[in-house]
Amino acid sequence: MALELTITAKGQVTLRQAVLNHLGLRPGDKVGVALLANGRVELTPAAGGHDLSSLRGALQRPGQTGVSLQEMQDAIELGRGR
Repeated sequence: MALELTITAKGQVTLRQAVLNHLGLRPGDKVGVALLANGRVELTPAAGGHDLSSLRGALQRPGQTGVSLQEMQDAIELGRGR
């Protein structure tokens, strides 16, 4: 499918819903832009997106052990003076 888009006076292009659906994008998502040879541009969904599973283990440090949800709740309540 080939589409033709119009550039606004501000230099912006509005992507049609078909393009957003093809890329799996929703309002607020980020788009990666790669400038290719021969004046071509490649659009891709930006890395990261809304997948929180990619953050698993991001705060883990060597030698640090995990804690359970109950241990977290106990620490919160202790900090509140309960």
